[in-house]
Amino acid sequence: MPRLNLLKRFLALAFALAFPLNSSTSVLAETHEQLDIGKFSLSQPGTTFPSGWKPLTFDKIPIHTQYTLVKDQDQVVVKAVSLQSSSGMTREVTIDPKKYPVVQWRWKVENILNGGDVTKKSGDDYPARLYITFEYDSSRVGLFDRAKYETAKILYGQYPPIRAITYIWESKSPIGTMVPNPYTDQVTMIVIESGDTRLNEWMTEERNVYEDYIQAFGEDPPKISGVAIMTDTDNTKEHAVAYFGDITFKKK
Repeated sequence: MPRLNLLKRFLALAFALAFPLNSSTSVLAETHEQLDIGKFSLSQPGTTFPSGWKPLTFDKIPIHTQYTLVKDQDQVVVKAVSLQSSSGMTREVTIDPKKYPVVQWRWKVENILNGGDVTKKSGDDYPARLYITFEYDSSRVGLFDRAKYETAKILYGQYPPIRAITYIWESKSPIGTMVPNPYTDQVTMIVIESGDTRLNEWMTEERNVYEDYIQAFGEDPPKISGVAIMTDTDNTKEHAVAYFGDITFKKK
């Protein structure tokens, strides 16, 4: 099966986050010290995902990663099982990264991918990713791209996001590596964990999204428009098992 171009995948992700299954917009209050985006720990194992979370699938990838709520170490988390597959779970949000610049999350992986490589198109699979997308701003694109976004708005009633940052668990690249995705410079990849030394160990991560965006794209970020988790192995034809804990945005 030919590989789905990541630009198309990014656009699919963008549209999924921009155009949810229901018509309500998940606008989060900006009066709290933190914003709980994925409070999976309050759910029950085997039940549906918290409100606002929905599946993300791709038309050209028929095998989907399976996401379920399970109990691990006395806390409910998301378990992702990927068998030569790809799909994600997404939530539409509206967050001002100047007010809530820090994202914190927990994750754990059971294995890394032998063929995973952040520098190659053929290695663009990861046992765990955290996507953060940013809303469209016409002043940040040229005339050609602006026309594409205007067409999307006519078709769907909203603009899709403009860019994304992806925090990944990689196989080989050093922690801290920041590179454009090999398929599109609309997505910047940041290696948060790498290799197999931390397998089967829960890791708590924290990143300043505001600062990461400036470093990645050379300008202040627009508002955050969505968050997604993903485990995918469709390109490497391998398998992966990962777990995702609660996701929170915090003031600096």
